[in-house]
Amino acid sequence: MNNFTYSYPVKVYFGKDTTETALTTELKKYGKNVLLAYGGGSVKKNGVYDAVKGILEKEGKTVFDFSGIMPNPTYAKVQEGAKMAKENNIDFILAVGGGSVIDCCKIVSAQALEEKNLWEMEFDQGTYPSNFLPMGAIVTASGTGAEMNNGAVITNEERKIKGGMLGAFADFAVLDPELTMSLPMKQVISGAFDTLSHCMETYFGQPQEDNLSDDINEAIMKSVIQNIRTLLKDEKNYHARSELMWASAMGENGILKIGKVTDFQAHQIEHQLGAYTDCNHGQGLSVLHPTLYRHIYKEAAGKFSRFAKEVWGISGEGKSDEQTAAEGIDALEAFIKEIGMPSTLKEMGIKDKEMLRKVADSSNVTAGCCKKLTADEIFEILEECAE
Repeated sequence: MNNFTYSYPVKVYFGKDTTETALTTELKKYGKNVLLAYGGGSVKKNGVYDAVKGILEKEGKTVFDFSGIMPNPTYAKVQEGAKMAKENNIDFILAVGGGSVIDCCKIVSAQALEEKNLWEMEFDQGTYPSNFLPMGAIVTASGTGAEMNNGAVITNEERKIKGGMLGAFADFAVLDPELTMSLPMKQVISGAFDTLSHCMETYFGQPQEDNLSDDINEAIMKSVIQNIRTLLKDEKNYHARSELMWASAMGENGILKIGKVTDFQAHQIEHQLGAYTDCNHGQGLSVLHPTLYRHIYKEAAGKFSRFAKEVWGISGEGKSDEQTAAEGIDALEAFIKEIGMPSTLKEMGIKDKEMLRKVADSSNVTAGCCKKLTADEIFEILEECAE
């Protein structure tokens, strides 16, 4: 295993009815003015907004709403939130939602205390913020694991870049599976596939030899697959939802990445696809993964073979690593179809091949991927995903 340093700053409140416990315990640490951040109207329709705002007011806080955070949060939205935070002397940010809301707030937290343009700092100058408004997160849509780290995926519409930025860690996160019950199943499954993608993108990183992080990862991948199948049969199954919620957190709390250089090549391509199309993140990943893996698996046939055997239960008897690996990718593709996720860009309504060339040319190439892709090969992958 490679050298590593590990610490974990996010306090987790997990389980039923943990929101009030978390807020009454944690809010005493912060000042009076709270920026309550959320997306569309779902948190108001399902009662979460009223419940959270009621607790905040009971604790003597003055609440300022920061609403309308979109599924792929933009840098313009970050600036809107930072402006609100500055103008209202915000002491604490509370993100209520899924990964998009939480990601947006991580960068708002930094921009509110930074006069320089954060995008220019991070992307053009290679410098990063060090001061943050404190924030917490109440997760109402799991899958991204955004509550567990300080990374954020933000779309710069002017530059046509959907890129990773670094912002604040949440001081605490509430993971109550009951809060996901009102989500459309399409969104639940898409989020759960994102969790599986995070696990795969970590697993296929470097080093390729056996290690404890990957042993744990295999167990989580199998759990995600099993619990997605359970939910498709029983949408209100609390146990399955709770397992998926914690798997999402485990995928991004650093445990699986200890001693690893991660891959995340599929994410890098999907981010640029999202920059040009504003597509659903989980769906973009479900389309990309099998085709991407067919382009790279021969460079890490042993690891892909292990994935086939340990995660999908495929026998390797009498087969080469490459043959077993290919069957594992077939199993992944079959699972994607089984759970109703798209397997082509056409199914997502994406048909512009000229745009795909731009996506390929602007996609990052990751250090952890077993094969260093060229822009031409990324374009080839996208073309193969078309239909």
